[in-house]
Amino acid sequence: MARSTIGLTDAAVRQLKPKDKDYVKSDGKGLQLRVRVNGSKLWDFNYIHPTTKKRVNMGLGSYPDMSLKKAHELTEAARSQVAEGVDPKLAREEERAAQRYSENATLRKVAEEWFEVKKSEVTADYADDIWRSLELHVFNRLGETPVSQISA
Repeated sequence: MARSTIGLTDAAVRQLKPKDKDYVKSDGKGLQLRVRVNGSKLWDFNYIHPTTKKRVNMGLGSYPDMSLKKAHELTEAARSQVAEGVDPKLAREEERAAQRYSENATLRKVAEEWFEVKKSEVTADYADDIWRSLELHVFNRLGETPVSQISA
């Protein structure tokens, strides 16, 4: 039979003190607060991975930067992802990677990637002509502009 846990309160979290070893206080439904030896307090979401069925900890943030209320909200969102068969940790990593790519994807970088594919499909002279045209007419004005900010 599973143990029942008493939910944490903000006052109880503030009063937690470091001990000789790291320890964990559970709030229930997978939300845990890890109190480190150095005194830092870290929120974790503990869940069973949808496909591997292994226990996984997903870091949510540190207290007091992330409040108990915000940790509850993130835990509920992650629990709904697990219920849908989605690994919330992997989904978060993919979202962050996509955001980093969109921020760093300038027109010049995207054009270079495209050109590597395109130049093998056309003659060398035509490839040189394409690249020269891009350098003369496009890159000087839009080369460093993120692709997400360019419209027709």
